[in-house]
Amino acid sequence: MASRLRNIVLVDDNETTSFLNNRLLSRLEVAEQVHTFHKAEQAYQQIWGDEKGEAAPTDAPDLVFVDLKMPGMDGFEFLKLFSALPPEVREKTVMAVLTTSMHAADTARVAQYEGVEYLAKPLTEEKMIKLLEKRF
Repeated sequence: MASRLRNIVLVDDNETTSFLNNRLLSRLEVAEQVHTFHKAEQAYQQIWGDEKGEAAPTDAPDLVFVDLKMPGMDGFEFLKLFSALPPEVREKTVMAVLTTSMHAADTARVAQYEGVEYLAKPLTEEKMIKLLEKRF
């Protein structure tokens, strides 16, 4: 498996899901830090600053998991803002959708965003290892 990632971000409004994913990632020791957000707007602001990514920190996360169905800003809006960031900002982060939705319309919408991984909940050790081997 790849060396440990520096920083993984989980964006999911379900606290139980976030807790379980956080626990799994800690047990697997795949990242030095795991940050959890329950609101997509807050996560986006914290990671990339304003919508143009101008306040983008140099320590962007290596991997972001985002749920599609959330109140307020949903995963699709999050992906839209992420895809509008400059390429040099986007290339620092692997974006992965982690959702219960296997609806064809949702998978098709996500497929419009280049390089975004699509994983079905729950996050498992096998899915995490496959993702790390594929993208890191």
